[in-house]
Amino acid sequence: MKRKLILPTEVKVCATCSYWDGERKVDSEMQLVVVSESCVGECLVRSKASPSLTEASTESQDCLWEHLAPDEVAPGELEGGSAA
Repeated sequence: MKRKLILPTEVKVCATCSYWDGERKVDSEMQLVVVSESCVGECLVRSKASPSLTEASTESQDCLWEHLAPDEVAPGELEGGSAA
């Protein structure tokens, strides 16, 4: 059985980046990511394989780590309306 890790979404590693296309489970309510310790996914920015625990700060300048949490939606933006 592979070891699983539970990470807070604010930790800047590939597994918590919205541009990482690897196998993970995201709990938005608790702001946690569950990932296999040895999981490798693709970085969609660099089009390159990237292990789940690679720190964003150690990657090249091409790294555009982006938080997994959904953006705040302003009132009136949901259905194409304007916030007047």
